[in-house]
Amino acid sequence: MDRVDLALARIADGSYSAGASESLGLEFKTDGRSVKDDLANIAEAAACLANAAGGILVVGVDDKVSGGEAFVGTTLDPEKTRLRLYEITQPPLLVEAEMRAAPHGAVLVLTVANSTQVHSANGKIPTERVADRCLPMTTERIAAVTAQKTGRDWSVQSSAVSASEVDAVAMQVAREMLVRSNDLGKRRLAESSDIDLLRAVGVVLEGETLTNAGALLFTRAYERTVLISYTHRRTPAGQLTANEQLTGPLVVALQRVFDLVDARLETTPVSIGKGQQLHIADLPEPAVREAVVNGLMHREYFSMERTAVEHTVTQLRVSSPGGFVPGVNVGNVLTTSSRTRNTNLAGAMRMLGLAETAGSGVDRMYAEMARVGHEPPRYTADATRVEVTLLGGAPNTALARYVATLPPEEAADADTMMILLTLLTRKTVGAEELTPLLQKPAIDEAQSVLARLSGDEIRLLEPTRETARRAFPKYRLREDALEALGPAVAYRRRTTDQLDRKIIELVHETGTINARMVRILLDLDTIGASRVLADLVDRKILIKTSEATRGPSVTYGRGPDFPSKTSNRGRADKTAPEIPYAQDQLPLDGLDD
Repeated sequence: MDRVDLALARIADGSYSAGASESLGLEFKTDGRSVKDDLANIAEAAACLANAAGGILVVGVDDKVSGGEAFVGTTLDPEKTRLRLYEITQPPLLVEAEMRAAPHGAVLVLTVANSTQVHSANGKIPTERVADRCLPMTTERIAAVTAQKTGRDWSVQSSAVSASEVDAVAMQVAREMLVRSNDLGKRRLAESSDIDLLRAVGVVLEGETLTNAGALLFTRAYERTVLISYTHRRTPAGQLTANEQLTGPLVVALQRVFDLVDARLETTPVSIGKGQQLHIADLPEPAVREAVVNGLMHREYFSMERTAVEHTVTQLRVSSPGGFVPGVNVGNVLTTSSRTRNTNLAGAMRMLGLAETAGSGVDRMYAEMARVGHEPPRYTADATRVEVTLLGGAPNTALARYVATLPPEEAADADTMMILLTLLTRKTVGAEELTPLLQKPAIDEAQSVLARLSGDEIRLLEPTRETARRAFPKYRLREDALEALGPAVAYRRRTTDQLDRKIIELVHETGTINARMVRILLDLDTIGASRVLADLVDRKILIKTSEATRGPSVTYGRGPDFPSKTSNRGRADKTAPEIPYAQDQLPLDGLDD
């Protein structure tokens, strides 16, 4: 059942009206006063869909009601409709048309492809689909959409601005950025002439004119254009404490934004041992930089709308004109390959050290937020805008202290940090629930991350005993990681390793033990105590020493593998099932798998 059949079925059973079922790529229409008017109306709707991402028009369903009465049918002929739409759209638009059986009669289904051109109908201003509406397109928006559909890169085109017109302050800022680089070649580039520096970052064309990216970054060609709006409030709804409208050159405006944000970040000192101390900001500075830079690097520049940076003590939001480039969306922004509409601008910004290498900027935002206990970045987007929000606050100092002990490559890995953050509040995780969280295209990819983190090299996770043989086991933090994280973890756990030692010590003292003694010793309920004893018998650490089969008369003594004294030999496999405190009322591992 495709999405049209599914929508029709829901309308027919009264679950939704057609209006409530409309979306970015689905719209419903009915016959009106005349065939001529109907075709004109449908042509405008089809052009609107084509100018966005394409979609489907269903004619013959009333969008104001649900149930059988919504299916009013249509008198339009598929082939004649298809031909007429071609005739009255500019440039001509081809659609697919078919009559389709519906629960209460036939409807006309028109499939509109995502066109490589911008279409209008009946000589009117072009529109594009935004959410479930068609909105008029400005001249700048038409240029932006056309460039996106045809792959035209604004940033690499000639600006007609000479390289000799670079701003001295902008060049000085650029040199300071290069000097801070870890790359010796870039540090040496900071000492070169203006023209050599501009050529190295790739913004000089023949005749020593600058690309649009070069003019934007280094000249005063945009000194009357607000590129970045920075506002600060102490609380999200409070009064403005800063309001700056920053014009070109872009490198100067960017540095100013960084300075404005840094001046208002609050830090928390965290001791990581050996006399070392970290100062962790309420919003991680690398994540802030990536959010701001990405908002300027990937936005569209035909409209020259400003990029808005809204900052409060615990939150930073960056909103930029232009939707995601094709192939990128809210659900895959973390894992999709790097794509930008401004390749020349992106290359120059990376050369200056403003942006991470291709494909790693978003990863870094996710990792930096997670490593101090903050939620991952929140993205929202439509055809005209992309917005990312960082929610900060006081860092989880225990987590930050633990992350500082991890290998640098793991501390910088978004997958590792997201899984670690999740396991602070959840006792176990599996590949199935992690697949959407990590934005992996397949469950196998999430499983490979879990398997890597449970390997002998990293030893962060371990599969639970009950699920270890499954294709996709449940994983939990290893005991040493759990202990090191301390108060960062929101739950407590006892492992079989700890339980074994207590019981073995008691049997050494008393010779035998029963279920009641185990319940009192470990503060477990009856089921928990039975499972502990059964596990010890299975592993031949204990054996039954009485004829009774149930009740307090059942006693246990030393088995063949009972240790002569409490030692490492008496410790259980760390993949054994966990037994939680009875008072926590948490399920035993495996009972709810």
